[in-house]
Amino acid sequence: MKQILCYGDSNTYGYIPETGNRYPWGVRWTSILNEELGFENYRVIEEGLCGRTTIFEDPLREGRRGTKLLPILLETHNNPDIIVVMLGTNDCKTVYSATSEIIGKGVRRLLTQIKNISSKSKVLLISPIHLGERVWEDNFDTEFSKKSVELSKELAKVYSKISKEENIYYLDASRYSSPSEIDQEHMDENGHRALAHAVLTKIKEIEAA
Repeated sequence: MKQILCYGDSNTYGYIPETGNRYPWGVRWTSILNEELGFENYRVIEEGLCGRTTIFEDPLREGRRGTKLLPILLETHNNPDIIVVMLGTNDCKTVYSATSEIIGKGVRRLLTQIKNISSKSKVLLISPIHLGERVWEDNFDTEFSKKSVELSKELAKVYSKISKEENIYYLDASRYSSPSEIDQEHMDENGHRALAHAVLTKIKEIEAA
């Protein structure tokens, strides 16, 4: 059985924009991916955590730095066939004062960890969906700003360049999905479905290579 490790934040976790709860199995993009690939031959490992960053420590919540946990998970799951990484949205929060280039360096740190620990794994890097234009307003998520929205739009170019230089696979999630109007940050059910199908197509491409 082939294993696909999906490492991400709240949009991999399956955060529900309306309630803050978690979408059930069959709605989360990771679960749809597993259903489409088939349970007999594939196991999709869901490792999404709300607030997770690439390299930054969240001053308000423990355990959010992606580079701290990834090595442990790589050892736990022992060379997954494919590792999918989709992080960067939370790095756009004002508290980190990051640029797209710095966020890209955080992504490279994650990729280096994968090379050092799971060298046999194929890697799919996904640049995340864009933040909504109003996400910074009082009734949404004030941890972001207007600048955060623009920063989120810069990530695709940076990630695409990284994927070419690192010789890994790449997908731009913003081409297929967008944040819900309800919270300007997280995908709704249609968004999860659209992303799942895009990732499915890319996984098939990886497997055929």
